[in-house]
Amino acid sequence: MQNQSINRAQILPEGFVYLKDIDSTLLEEVRYAGWHNFTGRPVPGYVAPLVILTKAAAMALKAVQSELKAFQLTLKIYDGYRPQDASDFFAKWVQDSTDQLTKDEFYPAVDKKDIFAAGYLAKRSSHSRGSAVDLTIVPLPVPHQPTWKPGDPILDGRLPKGQRFADNSLDMGTSFDCLDELSHTSNPSLPACVRANRLLLKSLMEKHGFANYSKEWWHFGLVAEPYPDTFFNFPVA
Repeated sequence: MQNQSINRAQILPEGFVYLKDIDSTLLEEVRYAGWHNFTGRPVPGYVAPLVILTKAAAMALKAVQSELKAFQLTLKIYDGYRPQDASDFFAKWVQDSTDQLTKDEFYPAVDKKDIFAAGYLAKRSSHSRGSAVDLTIVPLPVPHQPTWKPGDPILDGRLPKGQRFADNSLDMGTSFDCLDELSHTSNPSLPACVRANRLLLKSLMEKHGFANYSKEWWHFGLVAEPYPDTFFNFPVA
């Protein structure tokens, strides 16, 4: 999962970098390159489990990581740059009402056809501009985390830590990509320790130039993004 040796298959567009080239201590768990995501399959456009970002966004993450490391904590990135092909695939996936494989974990209280209208996905995602990132905080040393495989139990992402999928993240109250009101960053119904963990992540990311998306505790975009009007479509490879 983390810190794998990957053969890189391309020269990136100007202004983009592989995150590991900026800070090799950052953990990466690229969910859309594998099976453990709300579609239940690897997503088109993700050829390899790598995080690509604009250099500006990567440098800002490096600064956040520097502060966390002093407290034996690290960032873990689930997604960075996202090809437009992936967003197009999500739009088709939403229309297939017969495919409800991952509903219990990722959208337990949302009708699949309403995911876009509810604001959890966009046909043109800020990720495709290269300066948005999905991430969490993990303690050091990194705790063991099982690798989810097709056929493993699909557990409600709203369950308490210890009952949902055993992500090695600090307790953020829900699983990553749980499309639910409990994932709204400032949801007041969550335990104090969860609210504090979310506040830590949000405060540090804002300090270094990111803004949080209020419906997803994990999603942040660089405010001064270099390509605010361009949606890229090169592969993650």
